[in-house]
Amino acid sequence: MNYELVIGLETHVELSTESKIFCSCGGHSAANEPNDCVCPACSGMPGMLPVMNKKVVELAVTAGLMLNCEISRYTTFDKKNYYYPDLPCAYQITQLNHPICTNGTVHLKTSKGERDVRIKQIHMEEDAGKLVHSGNFSYVDFNRTSVPLIEIVTQPDFRSAEEVVTYLSKLKSMFRSGGISECEEGAMRCDVNISVRPEGSEEFGVRTEIKNMSSFEAIEKAINYEAQRHIDALEYETEELVQETRRFDDASGKTFAMRNKETEADYRYFPDANLMPIIIDDEWLEEIKKNKPVAIDDKADKYREEGISEKEIDMILQSQKIGTLLDETIALGCNPKDTAAWILTDCAGILRKDGKTMEDLSVTPEKLSSIIKMVESGSINRNAGKKILIAVVESNVDPVEYCKAQGLDKKVDTAAIGAVLDSVLAANEQAVADYKGGKVKAFQALFGACMRELKGAGDPQMIKEALEEKLK
Repeated sequence: MNYELVIGLETHVELSTESKIFCSCGGHSAANEPNDCVCPACSGMPGMLPVMNKKVVELAVTAGLMLNCEISRYTTFDKKNYYYPDLPCAYQITQLNHPICTNGTVHLKTSKGERDVRIKQIHMEEDAGKLVHSGNFSYVDFNRTSVPLIEIVTQPDFRSAEEVVTYLSKLKSMFRSGGISECEEGAMRCDVNISVRPEGSEEFGVRTEIKNMSSFEAIEKAINYEAQRHIDALEYETEELVQETRRFDDASGKTFAMRNKETEADYRYFPDANLMPIIIDDEWLEEIKKNKPVAIDDKADKYREEGISEKEIDMILQSQKIGTLLDETIALGCNPKDTAAWILTDCAGILRKDGKTMEDLSVTPEKLSSIIKMVESGSINRNAGKKILIAVVESNVDPVEYCKAQGLDKKVDTAAIGAVLDSVLAANEQAVADYKGGKVKAFQALFGACMRELKGAGDPQMIKEALEEKLK
């Protein structure tokens, strides 16, 4: 018998705010040591009341608009009751009855074709703390407590692990390029609800939930393992399927039971009387819409039209910082394809040498465009441009002033190049003899010596051709 896989996702995304959702403590990334970003409010001290962070609402609405959701103009908070050591109040503030966003769609393209996945709702909530287990002891770090999250709940519309990974990759690109979340280091976690049923059946099978998945590779492995476990149970009666929560063990590639799956009644939800309802009026909604990022599908199409490669587009869409730098540099009159190469190849290479990433890049669009335009106009060559870029990235110098100070803007005439070539050939008689004897590498040694003497001035291709002519 053939079986169909049915999957729904609950994706928790940590929002990029400067403070927590209900207090003024810095966000999770602000912490340096365990429990150094905690106050009486987020640590659950008696008598402390939550105060809503307006930025959280705006980012949640922005995420909803990006996912084609309906925005709730009246939204409230509820208490979800359960006890765990990293939850200091013994309840989590979340949304049940009136979530911030509902009824959205995400368009997917996979090897099987194109289709839409329905978003049931997006709701705001606070994160719990973190348990750290070491030897015979367990420690609690409350830095993450009350860090703002949105939870994106889909309908059970996924039919393969490929669709799930494609969806999560798209969310990650959308939220990073839109400034919603960094989606790294646990800032994007997923609960996978999975069941199987006979192909053609409309009835859902027994559902299990795989908790707290963050690696796309692990999610794919977990789905494939769990799907086969369900099929074996139905086909060969290897075990009795029950509704439960499971965890994935990356070392063994298997899932293991954690506990029976809770129901809504187990959490004893009730409205949070400490937080007033949030009313999103027309003026506020229009302001959020006005600042909504360009859809990544539209961005990708625009970059393709400008000649930027698919690999480069993927890299650009993974970072709001890169995308903003690229767009603002292009807006200053630079060629899109060349600008992408300067950022993703040259800037990335300079940072990589110092063990840094593109998120550490501090070049302004004005300085980058100045370098690109000097190269495009022919006032300096590409090698000189790269030298200037290195100085700008490492020391934040003014590119024009640095170019003049280093003499990189001086064009070398043909006679001057010829004189340098003659000098290099005279000083490297053995290399000349080796080249004439058929050793190709000798030419590269001579060419390198010429470029060093010219200190990067002159067009490399012209110098190469002149050297070949001299050697004849």
